[in-house]
Amino acid sequence: MNPHILAAILAAVFMGTIGAISIYADVSAETVTFYRLFIGAVLMAGFLLFTGQKDKMLAWPGLKVLVTGGFLAGFVVFYIVAMSYTTMANAVMLLYLAPVTASITAHFFMGERLTGSSTALIGVALFGFAMMMEFNFNLSGRMEEAVGLFYALCAMLCYAAFIVTNRLIPEQVHVLTRSGYQMLVGALCMLPFMLQQGDSIVGMQWGWLVTAGVVPGFLAIMLAVVALKALPTATYGTLAYLEPITVVALGWFLFGQSLNTLQMSGCALIIVSGVIQAVLSQRDANFQQPILTTRTNHD
Repeated sequence: MNPHILAAILAAVFMGTIGAISIYADVSAETVTFYRLFIGAVLMAGFLLFTGQKDKMLAWPGLKVLVTGGFLAGFVVFYIVAMSYTTMANAVMLLYLAPVTASITAHFFMGERLTGSSTALIGVALFGFAMMMEFNFNLSGRMEEAVGLFYALCAMLCYAAFIVTNRLIPEQVHVLTRSGYQMLVGALCMLPFMLQQGDSIVGMQWGWLVTAGVVPGFLAIMLAVVALKALPTATYGTLAYLEPITVVALGWFLFGQSLNTLQMSGCALIIVSGVIQAVLSQRDANFQQPILTTRTNHD
């Protein structure tokens, strides 16, 4: 399997663990998010020092990397705020329009043309996600609902911007440098929100916060950045829908949250669309490789 596709799959799965970890940590979402990003950044710095790559840690990452770190924190903060005004289902439904928005943006402004198959697979994945949510998009007409949907829209736009801007970062900026700085900037953006909560952290809570920093933090974000550096936005966007499947699977396995037939069918649609997208991307990579080799030999 293409290593970048594997990185995208693992990133989605690892990111999907944050919900279960948050439940076990039993602190505010702002606190979990801060430690997820801050510990992830510290681990990246430690990894670079331990492997003799201090130059990558000290290298200036560029403004685009710093802005992307802000987007990383932004979509989490807006998502949390949105759920204070509207239902989780409404917020999540809007948030996961981000891969589609990113793919359309890349199509029109970045030269990453959507093929018919890519468009269809994104549509299938999005429909599968709607099935997982049981098409539950409830608008009560209250002013609070409109405010919640506005914040959810802001979260979606930040998530889409995170995907797109990672594709725009110059090749010279090493993937470890960019992911480390993105986590650091995201943590700094989250710091005032975390301090405002005033959570008291004791005992095993620290263990779960460290786990958040390792799995959905350090590993997930680094792998996401690795994948985004190489994969077309449409391919990454389709595979990103494996994240809500992970959330649902952990809810079933750890907390006994049952799935009905509609939800299981939605999971199956997302998995099938992701597998087909991965196969098509692998085929395209194999097709392009001989062409590049031939041109090199001819030159």
